[in-house]
Amino acid sequence: MEKIVKQIQLIALIIILIATVVAFGIEIFQMVINKKISLADLILLFLYLEVLAMVRVFWESQSIQITLPLFIAITALSRFIILQGKSINPEVLIYEAGAIVLIALAILILRFRNSSIVGLDKKKKNK
Repeated sequence: MEKIVKQIQLIALIIILIATVVAFGIEIFQMVINKKISLADLILLFLYLEVLAMVRVFWESQSIQITLPLFIAITALSRFIILQGKSINPEVLIYEAGAIVLIALAILILRFRNSSIVGLDKKKKNK
């Protein structure tokens, strides 16, 4: 049963990989056709790169670190805010900025949870 689930995961991963590469290509094609590159377009390309990185990490280790989806979430929220532009309600902007700060704090906590800098090093050396 475990082999079947692993094969399904790998097939799904290949589908995600192909879909991401196709979406990346379509976005590049649209930028060439429109002869215009906006910040939102560049952030979208960055999102695709992050998804590709997540696919690579999962392919190599068969697990995903929580920080990769958090990076993607921050980038997606940033792109959303940029796309909203000046028409955004200031109250909504505060909530979105708060969400970005919370995700960034989560990343920091996860990065430093095993760090000796904050005294949470789980890998204590036995003397």
